[in-house]
Order: sequence, then structure tokens, then C-alpha cells
Amino acid sequence: MNKRQHIIIFLMLLSYGCSFALSKERLIPEPLKDGKSIQGTFTLILYGANHSNDLETIAILDREGDGYDFEPFAPEFVYRIKKNLPANEALSEAEMFVGWHHSFRSIRLSKITDEKGSLLGYEVRPLYYPLDFGFSDILDVNYFKSGNKIIARIKLMESVEKINSGGDSSGVLE
Repeated sequence: MNKRQHIIIFLMLLSYGCSFALSKERLIPEPLKDGKSIQGTFTLILYGANHSNDLETIAILDREGDGYDFEPFAPEFVYRIKKNLPANEALSEAEMFVGWHHSFRSIRLSKITDEKGSLLGYEVRPLYYPLDFGFSDILDVNYFKSGNKIIARIKLMESVEKINSGGDSSGVLE
């Protein structure tokens, strides 16, 4: 590709990313101190863990019956879905799913609510040993409300992506 093609692709991606972020209502997860109070039935979304060093791994518990569905902004082969799980089973599976990596230290459980404070679901995020990646929390996760969907955009922090890919996250071979 020549320089002009790179610029055109960059501008297209930039405009798409900006319109995505600006056209949706962003939801911010709030960390919980205790997961014992989680009740109800959930759809469990298991995102990542697709290869031996897949750090882009997280679990989402989507509360059933609330009129909203969580949907990862990714191809379907990147995640798996399990429906109609009781809270304790969904949380247990989520914790096992995110805790497989050799650098795993603990989890952070967060609730995801809408603008009125209504519970939509939970996020089970792995935390890693900071010496391995420079941070304990290495994911950049954003939730956007769009109609009756909650879109989850999940990626590694850029600095961790560079470490994980050997220093060059551009994906361009020269």
C-alpha cells in the first residue's frame, strides 16, 4: 500500500471510531466489593481465551429479562454465550474462565447500570501481576447503549499490546 492508501484507511477508521463513540451512550462499570449479593438469571458471555496467550479475555453477565442484550463488538468466533444460568453458576464459570493465564492475580467484579441506575449486568475482569505488563488492569473495555443493545468494545491497552506482540502492534511486516 502506498502512503495515500494508508491515509485514506486511517481517516475511514478514525471517522468510524468517532461516530461509534459519539452516537452511543457510554456506560461505566462500577467495581463491587462483594459479589455475594448477585441474584437472578444471566446470559454469560465468555470473550477471548482463544489461544495460549490471549490476554484479551473477559466475562460479562448479562441480566436476563431487563430488555437489553449485551453484544461484543467482535466476530462471533471470538466469544461464546451461555443462556439461562443462575447467578452463582454464571459467576463461578466467569471466574474460572478469566483466571486461566499464568500471569493472572485476581478478578475485579463490576456492576453495569444504565443512566437511571438500573442494573444491566456484571463484568468479571481479570487482573494480572503488574510486573508482567506494567499494570494490573490491562484491558480497555467500553460499553455503549444503542437501542436495546449494550455494545461491548474490548481490547488490550496499547502499551500492553506492544509488549504482547513483541514491541510492534502495527501488524505491518516490512
